[in-house]
Amino acid sequence: MLFDNLNVSMLDQLSDQDLDLLEFGVVAMDIEGKVLAYNTTESRYSGLSPDRVLGRHFFTQVAPCTNNQIVAKRFNEQEFDVTIDYTFALRMKPIPVKLRMIRGADLKRMYLLVEWR
Repeated sequence: MLFDNLNVSMLDQLSDQDLDLLEFGVVAMDIEGKVLAYNTTESRYSGLSPDRVLGRHFFTQVAPCTNNQIVAKRFNEQEFDVTIDYTFALRMKPIPVKLRMIRGADLKRMYLLVEWR
């Protein structure tokens, strides 16, 4: 599956094993920002194991560099699907990425998709 071709319904149907097959990073969160799924691609690029991330608050405990108006605050919106260019810079040298942030109307999960460049 391609980064740009997914929607919330499709992502909700993928198992953790399916997410691990994707070539881009996937962070699935509940509506409070607690990490529910963290695929192997994201783990490999970030250097953080799923055991270290699952159950933690993504924006404050996992990736505080995303706790800002550009990323975290957008997840407060009711429903959206937006793609932006961004730079991760917390635990590593600055790395440009493409982020796709998705939140559906049903509020079950929200997703951060990461295309590492």
